[in-house]
Amino acid sequence: MQAEQSIEVRLARRLPMPCERVFDAWLVPRVLGQWMFGARVRDENVMRMQVDPRVGGRFSLQVERAGEVFDHVGEYLKIERPRHLAFTWAVKGFSEEAPSRVAVDIVPVHGGCKLTLVHSLDPRWAEYAPRTEAGWNTMLQALAQLP
Repeated sequence: MQAEQSIEVRLARRLPMPCERVFDAWLVPRVLGQWMFGARVRDENVMRMQVDPRVGGRFSLQVERAGEVFDHVGEYLKIERPRHLAFTWAVKGFSEEAPSRVAVDIVPVHGGCKLTLVHSLDPRWAEYAPRTEAGWNTMLQALAQLP
């Protein structure tokens, strides 16, 4: 995917927690299942959260929604704790041939941190940009409310 052809979904969110906690929430399976997927986020069941948190490592985040199984898969491209994370993103059996790319930047601010997320989609997935933005907004709201 060439950057100049990609469709970007960009979100920024202030979070009331330290950068390290937010960063780690992206890489710890138990925590991922509390804010990215599961009943706190939408009507679904977490089936599997497998994470190999190293550059070149892969993840598989599998959920069951309305009787269908979705396996969100990707590869970690950059891991620079606690400020930057980049990975590919696809749904197994649906978008693997043209995975998107997600970059997460976290900077400290008074009272917590600011997270900026850029999800770059292949142009063939342009129609999914509004749904992608809505999904990340929902997930980041759940992240902000972690106990």
